Amino acid sequence: MSEDRRSPLFDRQAALGADVMWEDGWPWTMHYATGAEAEYEAIRTGAGLWDLFSTIKYEVRGPDAGQLIQRRCTNDLSSMQDGQVRYGAFVNPDGLMVDDGNVYRFAPDRYWVMLNTGELEDWFRGSGEGLDASIENVAETHPMIGVQGPASRDLLGALTDADLGSLAWFRFLPEQVMVAGKPAWILRTGFSGELGFEVVTDLDSAPAIYDALLGAGGLAFGLDAVDMARIEAGLIIIGMDYQPGETSPYDVSMDRFVKPGTGCVGAEALAAYGTAPPKRLKTLSIEGDAVPEMGAAVTKDGKAVGTVTSPTSTPRFGTLALAVLDASAAADGEVLGVGAAAAAVGPLSIYDPEKKKPRS
Repeated sequence: MSEDRRSPLFDRQAALGADVMWEDGWPWTMHYATGAEAEYEAIRTGAGLWDLFSTIKYEVRGPDAGQLIQRRCTNDLSSMQDGQVRYGAFVNPDGLMVDDGNVYRFAPDRYWVMLNTGELEDWFRGSGEGLDASIENVAETHPMIGVQGPASRDLLGALTDADLGSLAWFRFLPEQVMVAGKPAWILRTGFSGELGFEVVTDLDSAPAIYDALLGAGGLAFGLDAVDMARIEAGLIIIGMDYQPGETSPYDVSMDRFVKPGTGCVGAEALAAYGTAPPKRLKTLSIEGDAVPEMGAAVTKDGKAVGTVTSPTSTPRFGTLALAVLDASAAADGEVLGVGAAAAAVGPLSIYDPEKKKPRS
């Protein structure tokens, strides 16, 4: 167990009863003394707080910063404006995913890329021949706190003079503002399927901002609650819904985030594969209370037609799973099997298919 990458909020979370899992030297809280269901309800009905110190954050600078990112990113970054965010897959020349995440444009020569995987600097540089751009992992100096839920705007808004009402979904404030008297960037992004924000600051300021958010009524939540919320919202996670170097963005239904003519190194392979994607990521509503294992077979008439990737049970929907299915078995309303249980195929965001809540 390594403790070399402790969040600046670690001691505060320990006092809240954090059950911590260490992964690659990073601490992730699974749940607090409040319990996962109460934390999930804070996300869905109030305002939950998530320590995202472990999110890998790359800062890319230089005249060709956008091009350096674009060569690995499947979405089109060329039309981005300052203060805009784009989500996409990050791929090899064979069109297979290495990661997924968000790109934040501060200026034509400055971006952030937030991913799951560290030590990708050389990987980005490997497709950046001839470009004038630098890339640096700033995760350990840029703590990030998620503020997620229908009350998040009011809670965060009470701690800042920034106009959060005019900040649209997938936009951010490229200039720092004051939050609880401390300098921070405010991002309108999240991983919950709800209205939400993320606050990025420095190591010294993070504890004061976190204390103020808790004091204003935010409830700390961990990965157990995240899993319930993100599976309801159809949001994928590396190592579960896709495997690096093995999965096409099309296999996890990321079609709308794959744009042609961008200069992405995987563009040719993606164009060929995307003409008739053989796999689809969908939500399964599973009868009964038994939650299947990750990797469980999904069947139709006794034949395997897919694999469970992210299973859970939620207070609102019961037993659910994200599953990669054969395209022929992926139509909404199709009834399949997971073990002895019937499983109905549904849209990726079973909670809010039109994404109205995060846009609210």
